[in-house]
Amino acid sequence: MSQPRRLRLLHLHSTFSPGGKELRAAKLMNAFGGGAEHVVVSGVEGQLGAAKAIDPGVAATYPTDFPSLAGKPSPWRWWRIARAMQGFDLVLTYNWGSMDAVGAHRLFGRLLRLPPLVHHEDGFNQDEAHGLKPIRNRFRRLTLPTAAAIIVPSQVLERIAAQVWRAAPGKLKRIPNGIPLGDYQPTTAEPAGIAGLTKPAGALWLGSLAGLRAIKNLPRLVRAFAALPPPWELVIVGEGSERDAILAEATRLGLETRVHLPGFAADPAQVLPLFDLFALSSDSEQFPISVVEAMAAGLAVVSPAVGDVADIVSADNHPLITLPGDDPALAAAMLAASSDTALRNTIGAANRARAMTQFGEEAMIRAYRNTYAAALRRADFP
Repeated sequence: MSQPRRLRLLHLHSTFSPGGKELRAAKLMNAFGGGAEHVVVSGVEGQLGAAKAIDPGVAATYPTDFPSLAGKPSPWRWWRIARAMQGFDLVLTYNWGSMDAVGAHRLFGRLLRLPPLVHHEDGFNQDEAHGLKPIRNRFRRLTLPTAAAIIVPSQVLERIAAQVWRAAPGKLKRIPNGIPLGDYQPTTAEPAGIAGLTKPAGALWLGSLAGLRAIKNLPRLVRAFAALPPPWELVIVGEGSERDAILAEATRLGLETRVHLPGFAADPAQVLPLFDLFALSSDSEQFPISVVEAMAAGLAVVSPAVGDVADIVSADNHPLITLPGDDPALAAAMLAASSDTALRNTIGAANRARAMTQFGEEAMIRAYRNTYAAALRRADFP
């Protein structure tokens, strides 16, 4: 008996550097297994670091000749993008950097009989961190109506999509991010290391998992960390273009020996047990997977109240969630948590209990499968 034909999925990303949405996309590809093959395009040439998280057995390719997703919108550019979408079963677009593809699908989809398109919005870049751009709102209102579904992870984005972009209620799907809870364990005091970085006995690590991008405002994290005395060290695990800016801020503050950037780690479950406290400093988030991962590892979380962060963490953790943009409050919360081991342990236990009951990945994967299957008018999805 012949094997059923594998579905061909086209993924059009604003970037495929290892961040929350990219690693979630890789996780979903792994979950779909051999039932689908994937063509992945990054809107920023060469930024394909999240490919490291895709299982070797998953069929994934990264073409270099796909029409650019960036540039001034024009019918000719959109025609070329639309033509490149032909031959797939499903087109998946991600964030603002892929919106030209959404526009191309809207304009030429019927003429070229293009496959259904599902759009994912996970948040905003630095240029919209403090306010949405009206022209982008209008663009989304014009181009999103032909999408089979619009997926968002957070309540904040769900409200924006419904009220500002006027997404049809039947198409708007909120799917919270989930993680493989069984992989995560509470922190350990045993000395260990990661990517060549050793944790000495007696050291305490303030940790963060983040793409090194401007929207994460990691120099702010360095400044807040400056209030913490030794033996505290700051470890930021991730890759990105802001590496030099982060190190420059550490040098300016005389912290160059206490701030470490070991690079990307494919398995956060192996990293988080090394941390004693977790922190974010982002200007904008929606439903950060790293916060859920830190909670599952039994960590207290210090963060601005961006996106759904205040709703994600336990009630015990709320005093460590500060107003966005209030840098002194962020530093004070970090100092308070770092100074009180019992407080960290109590909050960490409450966070872990909440994560274990609320944020498993099985429900997330099932919701994505159901949404993609509905877009294809199928009863199921690989």
